[in-house]
Amino acid sequence: MTRVRVQKIESTRDPDGNLGKRIELIEDRVVPRFAVRPATEEARMVQEVVRTLQQQLPVFTARTQFAFPKMILFLTEREYEKLGIDFDVNQVYELELSEQAIRFKRTP
Repeated sequence: MTRVRVQKIESTRDPDGNLGKRIELIEDRVVPRFAVRPATEEARMVQEVVRTLQQQLPVFTARTQFAFPKMILFLTEREYEKLGIDFDVNQVYELELSEQAIRFKRTP
């Protein structure tokens, strides 16, 4: 199974002019952090300042999750209703591909 997150939902029309949705799913991967031990006292001081900035200002946070494009669904309104899933932006799902079927399971 793969964890995917809904990145974007857009209204669209199919070639026949029927209203539908374009649903963009991305795979979320967590990159493990590793500790770097600075060799000098100055480097340790800089590391501590950066760590403090990361805690105080979200702009400086180190990103440990990467988003990789996984799947884009183009569904008419009818197909979307038949699918029976109310996709929400930033909602995470378990994606299972097996036996010629695609299954989505919403995660808490």
